[in-house]
Amino acid sequence: MTTNTITTAPDVTTAPDVTSAPDTTLAPEVTAAIAAVEAGRTRLDFAKAAPKVFRAIIGFDAAARQGLDPALVELIQIRASHLNHCAYCLHMHTNDARKAGESEDRLHMVAVWREARHFFTPREQAALALTEAVTLVADGGVPDTVYAEAAAHFEEEELAHVLALILTINTWNRVALSTGKVAGTDERQG
Repeated sequence: MTTNTITTAPDVTTAPDVTSAPDTTLAPEVTAAIAAVEAGRTRLDFAKAAPKVFRAIIGFDAAARQGLDPALVELIQIRASHLNHCAYCLHMHTNDARKAGESEDRLHMVAVWREARHFFTPREQAALALTEAVTLVADGGVPDTVYAEAAAHFEEEELAHVLALILTINTWNRVALSTGKVAGTDERQG
């Protein structure tokens, strides 16, 4: 007769509580900074801490938009913000799109544009595909087919502006995420 042995996982109720113990591997200043964030104190104000850099990004953003359809600008910014999980920028740009007359139907479909192509023109689809490829560039670069489709819909200068806009929204997303911006607190209005 064969005996089966059953092993059980260790009792996790007896494991030591490591969540309340300070991490002794971190430098004291890092531990203090983490405690400040956890206590509700905000992260740095990027615009105040690096005003020249902040103004340079604003200038880059403004230059990128030149000559582009405002509706297309918002679609690109919304899609990149979806991909980057940037609620702050997503909230801001969906509001901007509404103010510019964008329909709720199209705004709801941006995240799933491939399954809802009939909501978007071929030109917008090409820009959204390029936005995805550039935003997720580490996942496989920008495929030739995606680039060629965008190049077929945009003149060279306009395509350069679309690329620049994709770069700027990715920069803004990273600034917002890194500095803990909260959705619904559009500082442009304050």
